[in-house]
Amino acid sequence: MTKLKGALLASALILMGGSVSAENGVKPQYGGSLEIGTVYVTISALSWDPADFNWKLNHDTGLFYEQLFAGDLSKSKKAGGPYNFIPDAWLATDAIRGELVEKWEWKQDPLRVEMKVRKGVMFPEKPGVMKKRELTAEDIVFTYNRLNTSPKKLLAYFDHVDRVEAADSHTVVFYMKHYFAEWDYRFGWGYYSAIHPKEVADAGANNWKNVNGTGPYTLGEFISGNSNVYVKNPDYWDKEKIGNEEYKLPFVDKITYRTIKDEATFITALRTGKLDMLEAIRWQNVDSLKKSAPQLQWNRWLNQSGTFMAMRIDVDGPFKDIRVRRALNYAVNKDEIVKAYYNGNAELFSYPQHPDYVGYFEPLDKQPASVQELFKYDPAKAKKLLAEAGFPKGFTTKVQVCSCNPDHMDLLPLVAGYLEQVGVKLEIVPLEYGAFLSAMTSRTHTAAYFMNNGHTNPTTTIRKSFVTGQQWNPSGWSDPEYDKKMDVVYREPDEAKRQAMLREMTTEILDKAPYIWLPTPYVYSAWWPWVKNYQGELRAGAVRPGPIYARIWVDQELKKKMGY
Repeated sequence: MTKLKGALLASALILMGGSVSAENGVKPQYGGSLEIGTVYVTISALSWDPADFNWKLNHDTGLFYEQLFAGDLSKSKKAGGPYNFIPDAWLATDAIRGELVEKWEWKQDPLRVEMKVRKGVMFPEKPGVMKKRELTAEDIVFTYNRLNTSPKKLLAYFDHVDRVEAADSHTVVFYMKHYFAEWDYRFGWGYYSAIHPKEVADAGANNWKNVNGTGPYTLGEFISGNSNVYVKNPDYWDKEKIGNEEYKLPFVDKITYRTIKDEATFITALRTGKLDMLEAIRWQNVDSLKKSAPQLQWNRWLNQSGTFMAMRIDVDGPFKDIRVRRALNYAVNKDEIVKAYYNGNAELFSYPQHPDYVGYFEPLDKQPASVQELFKYDPAKAKKLLAEAGFPKGFTTKVQVCSCNPDHMDLLPLVAGYLEQVGVKLEIVPLEYGAFLSAMTSRTHTAAYFMNNGHTNPTTTIRKSFVTGQQWNPSGWSDPEYDKKMDVVYREPDEAKRQAMLREMTTEILDKAPYIWLPTPYVYSAWWPWVKNYQGELRAGAVRPGPIYARIWVDQELKKKMGY
């Protein structure tokens, strides 16, 4: 860095007075662009079609497809509220706002939810696909029916819904078979509830050139493995109140998600200002970045995904025996992983429930002894159990891991080293993300499968991972009695009772050890000071950052003064 550039940086910091925000009198600016390395910086878009039921869809489409509900960002810590908007798919009841619907009401006989669709919301013109027109209740009905009849629909996902009808052009009614605790998440702000028009489906919804929604941006360009480029939608309906004024959204003209598979490259891109924001940074890179780019702003958060090695119990092999599964847990020194591998930047126990889920999470010291001992290093006990299970000399098994995850590529060999000390050898098979995900969803994955999985929310974290037949159930766990308990949870309207049930179910599955339960690391987000109205928020719905990015503006003068 030249002396001149260093002087510019210093003067810019004085001008900033730290991080300038709307709250201290600085007005939002329109224009400019944002280059973002998102939480999923290593993974390109996997699908553009909501009917594909792909977990990452909201991340890539959430700037142009909207939903019935979204996170209420006026309740964020940045705005003086209680919520950090970090969880991958958890919104507190009082942190949900209507997005495409203005209001909703439960009614009885028959049990239903009546929703008033927001008027004046427009689909922009998309040459070759559709003319500009207003969103109606029929678009919501179409979206629901298309998802509900998709061959890729998750098992039983909408089974609580009897039917969805448009009472008039701006009233949509969801008729329910019974009360369901996740009704608003499943088709309101969840992973698979992006409202899209029939014209896009007819043109081919998985072709990025055809997509078209009501959101603040349109998709201008997609280069697989490189970038998603979003361009401001001049017809967008929403506004943001800042101070005593309302501002039309969005602020920034162009937003680009960069796909960068190499960790060193995306760290360098942030350090040199080629990225304005980088949302997921391992602790190993933080100190060097703070020294080389001291102007960066930071947020630290406990990863919303649990790390584990799943052991398949749905195929013949040693993992069918609980003694083997527990033995492998004893064989791994998890406390040493926290202290030595993560340098203290991890929590020993925070999965499958996340500590953020107050009322649902029960800490390790409150768990029964049989669960607590799974987190204690005891190789002698591991060897004893393996011998009792008929494996006195251990065994060899293959384990797949995603090459897209630098942490896992470093951590898995360490886990393999621990297991080898008790005679269990892992043959590590790295896969690109597409092949890695496909192996699990097609049930062709190896007997051991090393991954992390989003906590999602307090209910889904249990359902998707441990209920029979679920797609995100890498161990193939199946217990009819456990499945029945899950059904009871969903039908219970009293949240306190649901919390107690889920605490019990969490303890039960921990004890059965279908996974080697591993520590959960802390992750860092960083952004340059010219990124305004932002404090590290990541999601305003299920893996959906779109509403957050639409409210960011760029202080272009500051950026120039800092030499970028």
